[in-house]
Amino acid sequence: MKKAWIVLIGALLIVSILAPTAYFHYRNQSAVQNTPVYFGVTFGGNTVSQAEQLINKVKGYTNLFIVASFTLDTLNETVNGTSLTAVCDYAVSQGLSIIVYFEYISHIIYPWQFIWVTDARARYGSKLLGIYYYDEPGGKQIDLGAWNNETALFSNDTNYAEAASTYVNSLGSVQSMQDLKTLGIPAFTSDYALYWFDYLAGYNCVFAELGSTGGTNETSKIQQIDLCRGAADAQGKQWGAIITWSQNTPPYLENGTLMLQDMQTAYHAGAKYIVVFDYPETNPYGILTSDQFSAMENFWSQMHSSLNGTFGTLNAQAAFVLPQDYGWGVRTPTDKIWGIWNSDALSPTIWSNLNQLLSVYGLRLDIIYNDTAFNFQEKYSKIYYWNT
Repeated sequence: MKKAWIVLIGALLIVSILAPTAYFHYRNQSAVQNTPVYFGVTFGGNTVSQAEQLINKVKGYTNLFIVASFTLDTLNETVNGTSLTAVCDYAVSQGLSIIVYFEYISHIIYPWQFIWVTDARARYGSKLLGIYYYDEPGGKQIDLGAWNNETALFSNDTNYAEAASTYVNSLGSVQSMQDLKTLGIPAFTSDYALYWFDYLAGYNCVFAELGSTGGTNETSKIQQIDLCRGAADAQGKQWGAIITWSQNTPPYLENGTLMLQDMQTAYHAGAKYIVVFDYPETNPYGILTSDQFSAMENFWSQMHSSLNGTFGTLNAQAAFVLPQDYGWGVRTPTDKIWGIWNSDALSPTIWSNLNQLLSVYGLRLDIIYNDTAFNFQEKYSKIYYWNT
């Protein structure tokens, strides 16, 4: 009898220890399965009819439409946004959520834009996910020496900390960013460098570019995801992935097979937004082909069947910590730092250590910065610093 009681007590102890763990796992799995993923395409065409044609093509296997048309913006200067409104009205009527691109939201340069954005919040409600403001600020900073092409802005910076402060403060303080913040509308962009500092500047969501600038081979794509996701997770923001052009000549985008693999990779890594870039060409649907549309439809079907429940399952187990304010492009061991300085003595060591960790962890690695404003010590089972 005594032995039976001992066995019973032991069993109860095991249950009491494992129950919270099981609950935590169940809670996380439920959260993962219930997390909405926005999947869609960008539109860069010239007319409302072109937009409607693309919407009709993809509405059966997407839930997001990003209006990124410079031509519509130009037309809207004289018609107060009616063509843009027509496109957004149609997209929403077909069940799609929308994100709208603006290079400026200014009371002075384009007064209609601020009015349009203000009205759109009430007009579309939760279907307006946010405003895609500006494009590739971090990449432009690395490749051009200034995110806004005004290199004089950084002329007095003598070290990495000063350059980081200039980037974050100048980008975050522009009127457009301030207006979006005041209106409570999330700010989106796509980028291929300096994700960490994009978020610090005020972006709510950044899309990691999986293409010619952001990475064309599998390792570089994983690295871009690890950089973007790491920055978002550490700072409590959202992130996504956008499949951009892989070459500057036709067919521009990668084939359907590779595109499908990228979509699946982003989904497993936990991207809340998965987007395919499109741009006007002789093809009535832009640069997208039937092969790529088939890949998108296939992914949508998988996302609601075989991939269901696998969202975010390749989450980060380890972190690689870069030096604070080290605005390095991270594409090659000799990449620029803040677009101002050449690679330094740390760059080869960081590059070597990073690639070793990528070979071990792959998508289970977050790449973050040694910033005391964010507590990451208890977030990862293993933390590797740049010099270890």
